[in-house]
Amino acid sequence: MSNISPSRRINISDLAKKKIRHEKWAMLTSYEQMTAGIFDEAGIPVLLVGDSAGNNFLGMENTIPVTVDELIPLARAVVNSTHQAMVVADLPFGSYEASPEQALATSIRFLKEAGTHAVKLEGGVSMAPTVQALTEAGIPVMGHVGMTPQSVHAFSGFRMQGKTEETAKRILEDALALEAAGAYAVVLECVPEQLAREITQTLKIPTIGI
Repeated sequence: MSNISPSRRINISDLAKKKIRHEKWAMLTSYEQMTAGIFDEAGIPVLLVGDSAGNNFLGMENTIPVTVDELIPLARAVVNSTHQAMVVADLPFGSYEASPEQALATSIRFLKEAGTHAVKLEGGVSMAPTVQALTEAGIPVMGHVGMTPQSVHAFSGFRMQGKTEETAKRILEDALALEAAGAYAVVLECVPEQLAREITQTLKIPTIGI
């Protein structure tokens, strides 16, 4: 982060420049003041207030039960405890899938009530119209493909995705659709290394492995 002024937040232009320079960067998850402050001081450029707060912070079985009202105070705490990091909020299950209008209303709440700088949502081709609607409204969107935790029941558990040629092709198509819709970055969760490498080399936007 030596080339970024500490007096301002990281933004999507900074991340795009890192991609051009083939510069790697880290994103960490935070749900509260203490870790957020430590990560920010350490120079982590992006912090995610994930719906994983459900099974890592709120004692739930998985991410599905988490609500917008539960995540907003956590996101606000992370934003208020940091000075440089871009803070991204997950859109919880059930808060964006119904329509682009629903997603926009939820995203506006995170930006206005919590002060987050971007949102993240799961899904690929099917979510491209929603991503486009959010970006056209001025809301930066991070995509998420591969093993998407909100679909844990459909996947019959937390399993690696993209192991066959057919599923790998579909995940690549999902990532390309998100980029075309305006996403500024894409999370690749639990996919084979070769597929992650191919997607990263193909996309012009940054990818984040998990």
